Amino acid sequence: MIQIKTAEEFKKEVLQAEIPVVVDFWADWCPPCKMLAPVMEELARDYDGKAKVVKVDVDQVRELAGKYEVMSIPTVLFFKQGKVCDINVGAVPKAVLAEKIDSLLSG
Repeated sequence: MIQIKTAEEFKKEVLQAEIPVVVDFWADWCPPCKMLAPVMEELARDYDGKAKVVKVDVDQVRELAGKYEVMSIPTVLFFKQGKVCDINVGAVPKAVLAEKIDSLLSG
């Protein structure tokens, strides 16, 4: 799993990615984000090579949170070919996120 620290890194790892990218907007002071963290790690392992999972700390890279209108965290954005295809707000079961990744891969 990749930790994005700059907008330039985001552009390279997410917007220019050849495969779908799942972006977890989070903060370390957020309890639901901490609940979602192991799920994101599992998804990164499960989809290794097929989809990429990255994390963006909203306190470190505020401009990205603003650009994508992240109002609550955790917010998970699903990118394909540099565009947001789906969004999920709040901590949800792994199956919900996996289903969205699967639809990106099949679509």
